[in-house]
Amino acid sequence: MANKKLAQLKNHIKPFESPDTKASVWQLVNTLPPLFLLWYLAYEAISVSLILSIVLSILAGGFVVRVFIIFHDCCHGSFFKNRKLNHFVGTVTGILTMFPYEKWKREHSIHHATSSNLDKRGTGDVWIMTVEEYKKASKLERLQYRLYRNPFIMFVLGPLYLFLVTNRLNRKDAKKKERRNTYLTNVSIIGITALLIWAIGWSSFLIVQLPIMFVAGSLGIWLFYVQHQFEDSYFEDEADWDYVKAAIDGSSFYKLPRVLQWITGNIGYHHVHHLSPKVPNYNLEQVHESTPPLQQATTITVGSSLKSIRFRLYDEESKTFVHFKEIKERLHTADRLSAEN
Repeated sequence: MANKKLAQLKNHIKPFESPDTKASVWQLVNTLPPLFLLWYLAYEAISVSLILSIVLSILAGGFVVRVFIIFHDCCHGSFFKNRKLNHFVGTVTGILTMFPYEKWKREHSIHHATSSNLDKRGTGDVWIMTVEEYKKASKLERLQYRLYRNPFIMFVLGPLYLFLVTNRLNRKDAKKKERRNTYLTNVSIIGITALLIWAIGWSSFLIVQLPIMFVAGSLGIWLFYVQHQFEDSYFEDEADWDYVKAAIDGSSFYKLPRVLQWITGNIGYHHVHHLSPKVPNYNLEQVHESTPPLQQATTITVGSSLKSIRFRLYDEESKTFVHFKEIKERLHTADRLSAEN
């Protein structure tokens, strides 16, 4: 039944999976030049107003998120029909967003293949512990997890660690193609950074670039975090895991204001993307609107999504996310009952 449902959905979505070269080129045109212009204006504004410069950098950070969506589509081979063109544009946009194309493509494909599968966590996703795992964990493991899930560490320090450390290193068993792409990305980033510092000075470079990195990184992590960690998100063990449910029930429809929807490249239609990664970002809304089953996905808004900050552990019994305070009370009650017996 699940396979039949998937086949029906796939047949309906298939016409939307073919990239439109004109649409892709237009997206590059309305994304890259504005980013470069905002970067330059942020630099020029330093001599006028530091606040104005930071505001322009924040806007540029939004466009970096949009560049990342293009990079993301290239990783799925869904931005252009030509594989080599996807690779080239993906590598260039990866340099601009500080993400190595081959490395991230591999990790993200694993994320899609294992999303919402409790037995296959750990690659390309946010660290999630179940309630039972947390109960059995050592004090050190609990501390590490609590620090990892702390909003300040995840959304403020996290982007810097991602950009400067995680994305710069290859895994030990990485293939030569992946290693070379990471080296190319790193050398290119160093070269561009050195050139800009030589041209405008390190202080001006940091004034412009740091807010861009912070905004783009924080927003990117937030989008990835919130679209899989809502209260009744779908998670199952391997034996009961279902691809369609993982896509529709394990990914949210993040209904954003039009401006934010545009700047984030429609990634709010995350349930559509997980069901069919081959759909280009500019077709995701059309798929959602024309496919009634997909409209049943959990819808979250900017306001309701803020609740997810409190979600820390997944409770396999209630099939919901819970917060640390609730688990602390449960552990305290269990310890008290144990002592009484």
